[in-house]
Amino acid sequence: MAITEAPVTEVPGYIAGTWDIDTVHSEVSFVARHLMVSKVRGHFGSFEGVVVTDGNPLASTVEVSIDLSSIDTGNEQRDDHLRSADFFEVDAHKTVTYRSTGVRAEGDHYVLEGDLTLKGVTRSVPLAFELNGFNPDPWGGTRAGFSATGQLNRQDFGVSFNAALETGGVVVSDKVQLVIEAELVLRQPEA
Repeated sequence: MAITEAPVTEVPGYIAGTWDIDTVHSEVSFVARHLMVSKVRGHFGSFEGVVVTDGNPLASTVEVSIDLSSIDTGNEQRDDHLRSADFFEVDAHKTVTYRSTGVRAEGDHYVLEGDLTLKGVTRSVPLAFELNGFNPDPWGGTRAGFSATGQLNRQDFGVSFNAALETGGVVVSDKVQLVIEAELVLRQPEA
């Protein structure tokens, strides 16, 4: 169910409908601290999702599924370790999913409330998002886009591998930032 506590929000050019994520022009990525001194970035190369924009934007929904084996941090050895039982345990848990539970206006932006399921554990993970617009594309279709950010604690999902550093701190931070850039394609009505 969507949260509709605020009045219907006006969005310029808004179009209600069912949209598929254009994975060629979208990215699901993350950032985590490494050795307490730098940030490692990565993304997932394989994902899919559907967004349903309702007549009332605050009643819209999102469902996304991400193939965990498609992780890419730019280092094959690190990626293989992330796929292992120390982290994602890809052999037993092939995907991570996100299903929205509501949308709310917050100041001049929106918050998408939703449940993220990773390694069989489901937790609420809100995403701050910005609608980037709605436009026709050169092929006779319609596109929309949004940017979203959020944060999770990987320990909450049983992703707990770590090692202490001699100088204090740990190898990998518990906090992981999520960064999503999504381009959507409006489904055409079936004839």
